[in-house]
Amino acid sequence: MRRLRQLAQRTPPGRERYIDLLRALAITMVVLGHWGVTAIGYDNGRPAGHSALADLRWAWPLTWVAQVMPVFFLVGGYANAASLAARRRRGGSAAGWLVDRSARLVRPTTVLLLVLSAGAGIATLRGADAGQVRTVVWFATIPLWFLVAYVAVVALTPPMYALHRRFGLAVPTALVVLVALGDLGRLLGPAALADGNYLFGWLAVHQVGFAWYDAARADARRTGDAAGADAADAGEAGPRGLFRRGLPLSGRAGAVLLGGGLVALVLLTVAGPYPVAMLHVPGERLDNAAPPSLALMAAAAAQLGLILLLRRPAGRWLRRSGPWQAVLAVNAVVLTLFLWHLTAAVLLVGLLDALGVLPASPVGSAAWWAWRVPWLLALAAVLAVLVAVFGPVEARTRRPAATGPAGAGGRRLRAGLAVAGYAGVLVGLLLNSLAPKAAPEPLGLPAPALVAYLAGAGLLRLLRSGRAGPRRPG
Repeated sequence: MRRLRQLAQRTPPGRERYIDLLRALAITMVVLGHWGVTAIGYDNGRPAGHSALADLRWAWPLTWVAQVMPVFFLVGGYANAASLAARRRRGGSAAGWLVDRSARLVRPTTVLLLVLSAGAGIATLRGADAGQVRTVVWFATIPLWFLVAYVAVVALTPPMYALHRRFGLAVPTALVVLVALGDLGRLLGPAALADGNYLFGWLAVHQVGFAWYDAARADARRTGDAAGADAADAGEAGPRGLFRRGLPLSGRAGAVLLGGGLVALVLLTVAGPYPVAMLHVPGERLDNAAPPSLALMAAAAAQLGLILLLRRPAGRWLRRSGPWQAVLAVNAVVLTLFLWHLTAAVLLVGLLDALGVLPASPVGSAAWWAWRVPWLLALAAVLAVLVAVFGPVEARTRRPAATGPAGAGGRRLRAGLAVAGYAGVLVGLLLNSLAPKAAPEPLGLPAPALVAYLAGAGLLRLLRSGRAGPRRPG
């Protein structure tokens, strides 16, 4: 608690605290949403989980708010733009930024994968079926689907931010057009045309985060807040008009985005070909989130409008010490919460099944609803233990010191190694996500996925320590 008070007191006056609140809320809603919507039952005598949304059609419109991954990418765009701009003002390079940015993402993920692999290996040695082991690990690593996309947009931040500086909001507009073209492939064929939406959709939202950052810096300059403004940005013209570089942050802009997004969402779902639910529903022809669809982009616009409408009152509330300390506490372990929340579900289901008290009531029944609150509280208790054990890995990730250039040749080498490290991490995560969930895997993860991930993570670790590539100047 004392450390939180100290962190709160050291918060720079120009910090956009609302961004931190949105990140904490987004991940908390993802965790509660996954827990709340999961129905537990038995399949061939073994515990199994599935989405309850197929039996709760009335809840589908609620997913327009509950699907908060766009919020996380929006916040990520703001944070990545802010840290990249700060690094460059201190004389650092994009490659150095990529290497250091990887620490907060890769370290907690590596711990998750190593612990799951070790547990799966022990279970296999004790006679567990390798296919069942893979199924359990597959469920626990569902969050890595999201991480694949987020690591990709982080890796692309330097060139995409350069595009933003030149073309402004024209970039996310073009990306949304590409999402629409991909959807035509899903609707009319070939369906493979939509595969690019996994990147285009999240990149579009991430780019809007860049625009928010530029608008916030412009506001700081207008109000004379030197601590909150970027001196390097002052005087740069950038795009103007419809495709301006900054995002209008007024309540009026929020109302327009909220209203326009909702109208588009109704037309695309109720009157159009898209499902009403923004989350996966078994049996539906399309999945609005995998890959992101035009309907999800409309939902993201409506969410952005609501966010802008609440920005000023939320900002005033966050000036209070108590709320701000709570936000700091969640953000210190936010990725740990996300990565381990389904592992918590696996552990609780296994425990309750072993005790013979696993709730497996039909979805929508009185017993199922009665179990919702105790179920969530029990999961929260298990997750709290996991966060207490593994949270320090994320919370103690050190912020790097600013470094200067190491020569043109050294910068190129460092950039190439950083790209190779990110590529290894991405390939490893993607191979795991694409592998069948019941394939016999003694370690729970495909061996090529584990090797590729650890090679990439190891290279990034070496780069951060200075033992690979050119040494940083002291």
